[in-house]
Amino acid sequence: MARILVCDDSMFMRMILKKALVENGHEVVDEAGDGSQAVQLHRQHKPDLTTMDITMPVMDGIEAVKIIRDEDPTARIIMVTAIGQKAIITDAIKAGASGFIVKPFDHSQIKEVVKRVLAD
Repeated sequence: MARILVCDDSMFMRMILKKALVENGHEVVDEAGDGSQAVQLHRQHKPDLTTMDITMPVMDGIEAVKIIRDEDPTARIIMVTAIGQKAIITDAIKAGASGFIVKPFDHSQIKEVVKRVLAD
């Protein structure tokens, strides 16, 4: 299946995402705790898919997506957020997000969004 980079400032959220992804047959190639680290690890691993929290320290997820998409226009990135504000979702789409998972989420939601984004 897919090689996935998981980016979230919460170790707990990374653990939940990783568990759900692995249970669905994917490989988590690495984990990042902030946007800057996510950019570096994306360059290093060139994953098939990246999950990206929006609100993170050092560099937020939207800025990280902009950098990743500038360097890799074909990058598939799913934003993971508890924020339901339309303006932030619009900003993420403009930055290049391929899909969204809204916290709190369940494994079936992760499975469906990942499947859809990988099929595009």
